[in-house]
Amino acid sequence: MIDAIVVGSGPNGLAAAVTLARAGLAVELHERMDAVGGGLRTAELTLPGYWHDVCAAVHPAGLASPFFRAFELTQRVDFIVPAVSYAHPLDDGQAGIAYRDLNLTADALGRDGAAWKRMLAPIIHRLNGVVSFTGSQLLQWPQHPAAALAIGLRALEQGSSCWNLRFEGEVARAMITGVAAHASSRHPSPTAAAAGLLLAAHAHARGWGFPVGGSQAIADALAEDFVAHGGVIRLGHDVRTADDLEPSRAVILDTSTQFLQNFADLPPAYARRLRRYRYGSGSAKVDFALSGAIPWANEQVRLSPTVHLGGTRAKIAAAEGAVHRGILPDSPYVLVVQPSVADSTRAPEGHHVVWAYTHVPRGSQFDATEAITRQIEKYAPGFRDLILAAASMSAAELAAHNPNYVGGDILGGELSLTQVLKRPVISRTPWKTPVNGLYLCSSATAPGPAVHGMNGWYAARLALMQTFGMRRAPKLGR
Repeated sequence: MIDAIVVGSGPNGLAAAVTLARAGLAVELHERMDAVGGGLRTAELTLPGYWHDVCAAVHPAGLASPFFRAFELTQRVDFIVPAVSYAHPLDDGQAGIAYRDLNLTADALGRDGAAWKRMLAPIIHRLNGVVSFTGSQLLQWPQHPAAALAIGLRALEQGSSCWNLRFEGEVARAMITGVAAHASSRHPSPTAAAAGLLLAAHAHARGWGFPVGGSQAIADALAEDFVAHGGVIRLGHDVRTADDLEPSRAVILDTSTQFLQNFADLPPAYARRLRRYRYGSGSAKVDFALSGAIPWANEQVRLSPTVHLGGTRAKIAAAEGAVHRGILPDSPYVLVVQPSVADSTRAPEGHHVVWAYTHVPRGSQFDATEAITRQIEKYAPGFRDLILAAASMSAAELAAHNPNYVGGDILGGELSLTQVLKRPVISRTPWKTPVNGLYLCSSATAPGPAVHGMNGWYAARLALMQTFGMRRAPKLGR
């Protein structure tokens, strides 16, 4: 008999599967697509020989996550960690450059350099404690109170009407807003600010890593370990209800809350709580194959594989606010990643791949190709002439491609203050459902989105303890 079944092979499903198999259980992993990975897949989306990340492209959490550190990911996958984590050009030709070196970044920011260091240094110096706090279920006393206080106070400041008081110039303000906008939220917002501060701290600590060959390398390393410990992978199996699976003692779903509601007969009270769970704005993504590197007007921006576009803090806040109200902004925030700047395996010699997305209203069918092209061209004149091919996915198409992206929400649920605590329900063990042996481990659970595997790790450890009576978590290292 099968001990446990995991449905969905995104980073959290793979993390859960690895943990269960390492504990000596007979485990099956079911995936509806023809390859494992979910948001970690890499594919030739435009032209042969141009390898694009289907969803996640750059991995700050992959280098810092307690799960991946226990799994010894960097000993299994080659990572490139650039000297510049991200860049943020402005309309007047200036640009903020987030070097791995905090002091170098501060020096480049001039009059706001000291304030930048005061904002981030206390978080960086306590980063393991901050990751432990933000990567846990928050309904508990933090193990590292000083670390929680360091990021909490700054998130309250940068997430409130006081957010402009720390800095005098526009560059530093735009830099922290550009990383906060990864959270796809209104600004200022304490949750978006916390996400931005954590990403910015990673930028100056372990860096923003790129797995050589693309994000698929992370998925493949997890799958290889799972199979090596007796796990069985079933590809092309579109599971919809519990009747589609063989009997097992435990089932862990790396799926949306909507899938969970259709999968099993849930108690009415729990089902009502799930129906109140909210999904956030959608994303529209475009991948480009280029005949050369993006010709950023500011030479310093060319050093960075990751670039945030949208202008000043005020302009980004206006654009994101419009999306939150269901309106497509005229000048959108765009996140651009050109991994081939650092990784030559991603495209033919001298050529490049570009991954870019912008936020749109949930469920939108808007094709963002021209909007993203125009925004990149604004800061990199001549970009349009380099395009060999482009592949776009609207928010609606993203949702059809991966049902976990409800309405094109790639974060697995709105990142509001209430939904940081209620993910998907308020509970000290939010991965456990009221159905015996049934668990949820997707980004709709604590601690939320990003490629860190923590949701799957927590769900699997809880299943090991509650369903199988194993109180000691298995070792994950090589």
